[in-house]
Amino acid sequence: MNIDRRKFLLCASASGLLGLAPATLALGAAQQLGKRAKPPRVVIVGAGFGGATAAKYLRLWSERKIEVLLLERQQNFISCPMSNTVLGGSRNMGDITLSYDDLSKKYGIQRITAEVTGVNAEKRSVRTARGDVPYDRLILAPGIDFLFDQIAGLDAALAETQLPHAWKAGAQTALLRKQLEAMPDGGVYLLSIPKAPYRCPPGPYERVCQVAFYFKQHKPKSKIIVLDANPDITSKKGLFLKAWNELYPGMIDYRPNAQVIQVDAKTRTATTEFDAVKADVLNVLPPMRAGKAAELAGVVNVDQRWCAVNFLSYESTARPNIHVIGDAVAAGLPKSGHMATSQAKVTAAAIIELLAGNQPDADPVLANTCYSMVSDKAAMHVANVFRYNKDTKQMVAAEGGGVSDKHSDTEGSYAKYWAQNIWSDALR
Repeated sequence: MNIDRRKFLLCASASGLLGLAPATLALGAAQQLGKRAKPPRVVIVGAGFGGATAAKYLRLWSERKIEVLLLERQQNFISCPMSNTVLGGSRNMGDITLSYDDLSKKYGIQRITAEVTGVNAEKRSVRTARGDVPYDRLILAPGIDFLFDQIAGLDAALAETQLPHAWKAGAQTALLRKQLEAMPDGGVYLLSIPKAPYRCPPGPYERVCQVAFYFKQHKPKSKIIVLDANPDITSKKGLFLKAWNELYPGMIDYRPNAQVIQVDAKTRTATTEFDAVKADVLNVLPPMRAGKAAELAGVVNVDQRWCAVNFLSYESTARPNIHVIGDAVAAGLPKSGHMATSQAKVTAAAIIELLAGNQPDADPVLANTCYSMVSDKAAMHVANVFRYNKDTKQMVAAEGGGVSDKHSDTEGSYAKYWAQNIWSDALR
């Protein structure tokens, strides 16, 4: 399908992807920062969608008057959005792996490949194996970690070698794909979904579609069992049910209120409160929490899992001068890549103002668009705008929004443009 440039720009602008400086960014803030004897330093931990975007726009909007250090243990950016299509076979790992090089070459961002081992909030310093890194402001974009101890028989080592969750795109994605390829025709793939909240609510149901697409092409006798700890499909329910019924009839056995409490890697068995289910490929998504860096910084303060923030600046309510963005944030907001980039831009603008002695925007707006690929070509989407409510001090969905009528190849084309655009917005 061809999409004209005007339509693409309109779609991108509506989705908040073009990266225009917010109108409320105070005139002269960059000039005020330039008068300082020493440029302020912002350290960012995590270079996923949120961290990479924050780094880029801090440099761009401050006119390079802020020193930005980006700490990330991975050499390359691997996109979780679109990673399910690797399981479906329409993409490979190279298609979703991108370089961080432009962040350094174009914007002068200092990248440090290192694991964070501690945060000293009082001394404003991040500890790594390569030494301590001081900061004026710290942004944590730690993503998610997993509560393996809530499922008997499962641990991090098993996830790396036998029972990949593949919920952080990378080596586990490739391993799960190999397991699907090795599975006999007529076999069973089992996906277990944890109770919400978790990263990317539509993601598990999209994964069902992608695995079903692969089976339909290569293993048509195979079946999919979905054990969902939630009482129902948590996102795009009608759209996913329609896709399953129309594209993959009789292939998907969806079971709600089926929380997995134990697994046996040897027998490939997942056990719920009610029964034990065997499968050829066992794909267990553990319950999730804010990434380790948030715990090291002492900013996990909601349900011992998530981080409360001031939504005007994303500064932690637990520690001053530390901002938290992305999946780790406790909020009634989608834990998605696009949401992370939206939060990153609000945070970048707020930090520029704060470092210049000004107040951040009192009426921030977030945008989120989420596409789900249901085959190699077809997709559907949901889009929302969120505004700050001064009474509740929360971000709430504005009236309107949008959702697909049905899956289509046209939407699939839009999804591919969306992915290319958001990757470019964060990394180039």
